[in-house]
Amino acid sequence: MQASSRRMAPQRAHVLYALLLSALLGGCVSAPTTQRSPEPSAPAPSRAPLPGEIEKIPDAVPKPEPRSAKGNPPFYDVLGKRYFVMADAAGYVERGIASWYGPGFHDALTSNGERYDMYAMTAAHTTLPLPTHVQVTNLKNGRSVVVRVNDRGPFKHGRIIDLSYTAASKLDMLREGTTFVEVRALTSLATPAAPPAGSPIFVQAGAFSTHANAAALLERLRIEGVKNGFVKPDAVDGRELYRVRIGPIPNVPEFDRLVQRLKSLGIPDARLASD
Repeated sequence: MQASSRRMAPQRAHVLYALLLSALLGGCVSAPTTQRSPEPSAPAPSRAPLPGEIEKIPDAVPKPEPRSAKGNPPFYDVLGKRYFVMADAAGYVERGIASWYGPGFHDALTSNGERYDMYAMTAAHTTLPLPTHVQVTNLKNGRSVVVRVNDRGPFKHGRIIDLSYTAASKLDMLREGTTFVEVRALTSLATPAAPPAGSPIFVQAGAFSTHANAAALLERLRIEGVKNGFVKPDAVDGRELYRVRIGPIPNVPEFDRLVQRLKSLGIPDARLASD
């Protein structure tokens, strides 16, 4: 566990950001008073589970909750980037990379004023309202958990959610530290079916209304030495769309390397695609 803590700590400065966000969210970017609710309780984190108990810890149970008094400004800034907090989580579905945070942050205050409990089924997200319940599915093995989002982060490019130690353990991603996931907001008690496991992962470099423009980008990437690219025809709302994709991508480090390479070529908005 200590090795995992050392490995993950360089990827995020979560406690410092929590302090920064606390100042931001209580200052000039604080949420309107009409959105505020009573201060959340801050129970002490739970004890460390005994061997074999982690898998028995139940998922979070979606239920109606008031919007937290802290952590829900219209927007906030971290590391030069502005994040806009969603007014509502309804319909939110996103695929990307999940990371996790553990011992180094246990018992620290989360962005909504609760205590971070690495053994609880919780998570951090940059823009979902606090709290929000989400289903997180590991696209590599099909495992799925339900967690309660009560914190802000992760602030590393390409990461879309930061999971508690227990949630990451149940998704079988502790060793690698990251994995490809689908995150789906649960705004009702019904839990959606998990997506199929083992779906190929690609990087989408662009999407165009004409095949010629897509082919031009694909040729440019080929000249620059980016291999395994192709054009995927699609139809969206009755119109043709041509997506330029690269892959399949075997793992998160390779995904990060390719996204950085595309950014150096002037393609800053490359993203994960798995359909």
